[in-house]
Amino acid sequence: MKFKSYPWLIVAMLCVVGALNYLDRMMITTMRSSLVEAIPMTDAQFGLLTAVFLWIYGILSPFAGFLADRFSRSRVIIGSLFVWSAVTWLTSYATSFESLLVTRALMGISESCYAPAAVALIMDYHRGSTRSLANGIHMAGIMVGQSMGFVGGWLATDHSWNYPFFIFGMIGIGYAVILLFSLKDAPKQPSTIAQGLHQPEKVKFRAAVKDLLGRRGFIFALTCWSLLGIIGWMIVGWLPTYFKENFNLSQTMAGVYSTGYFHAASLIGVITGGILADRWARKNPRGRILVPVVGLCLAAPAIFLASHTTILSVAIGCFMLYSFTRIFTDGNMMPILCLITDERYRATAYGILNFFSCIIGGIGLYAGGALRDAKVDLSTVFQTGAVLLALCAFLLYKIQPTPESITVQQNDQKESAL
Repeated sequence: MKFKSYPWLIVAMLCVVGALNYLDRMMITTMRSSLVEAIPMTDAQFGLLTAVFLWIYGILSPFAGFLADRFSRSRVIIGSLFVWSAVTWLTSYATSFESLLVTRALMGISESCYAPAAVALIMDYHRGSTRSLANGIHMAGIMVGQSMGFVGGWLATDHSWNYPFFIFGMIGIGYAVILLFSLKDAPKQPSTIAQGLHQPEKVKFRAAVKDLLGRRGFIFALTCWSLLGIIGWMIVGWLPTYFKENFNLSQTMAGVYSTGYFHAASLIGVITGGILADRWARKNPRGRILVPVVGLCLAAPAIFLASHTTILSVAIGCFMLYSFTRIFTDGNMMPILCLITDERYRATAYGILNFFSCIIGGIGLYAGGALRDAKVDLSTVFQTGAVLLALCAFLLYKIQPTPESITVQQNDQKESAL
């Protein structure tokens, strides 16, 4: 596994895992009619199936990240894929709401282990001028899986609600077996050892959390990521309603404008942000920080204008610009963490960010509904989001890479050029 293209093969293999990760968790939301017909439940119970997954996923993310820092990242990824795929397969045999709820909880436990380990492994392999692009491509794979959630509803309509869970569960189990022989941890980097930054394999969770929370840059990143969780979930959750009510659209067309156009722009943006960040980082150590800052500075006025206009095409264009530039932050957050955290704690750091994003993001969804109940217009809600985006840009701009990370980054870029 020492051939030169293996770091990109790692990204390709993890793109498939990331797509399965989001497809398996999202497809239940697209088969409501088929599922409720087979297993009667209230709307609140149906919503709980997704909510319990999100809560458990978020709460366990820091501990899942710690596992990836303490043990083999590749084995954590493979184990996570195998377990959640087995749970997906078992879901097809559920016969009651209670059994469905248990499988969703188990999926939250197993899937929480994937993202921190995956992005950390990509960072281990892509240490030079390809770090942001590699992470962006992996994010694109995740977004493809998210956008393919409709496959669950389609297969459930043509067959039964059990069918997609059985099929994709078996696919995931099979793919986990393949990865067992092809996915490997990155070798130790000579440049890192030479700088005296190599640390013992074993890490402790309490020490990791204490170290991370003691870093000013990490606090800025954590606050920014939390605010972005509120804004992101709020816009995604209420954008279809905004289009429908403000422009008198049908439910179908409102859904097309708020998902099809939106996610297409995000998919292009996450790749573009990775390319721009890698290029800027060659000349400026803060390049991977500045690209998201510029993106948020464009996203904020785009949302503000979109919430004011009465012209549908302008609103669509502005929300697409937001989706295109806002995603620069997602594609570069792990590379930013590499600039401000101890190398031993990267996956734990990402897990902590995931925890706050999920928990606070859920609060954002609820807050949007509560404000509507209080007769607050969605335009005002989105304008508030624009202000928070500007605050996020300021927080990111205040982040400074550690001197050690700058030295390692320069050495890695020199090695990549050889």
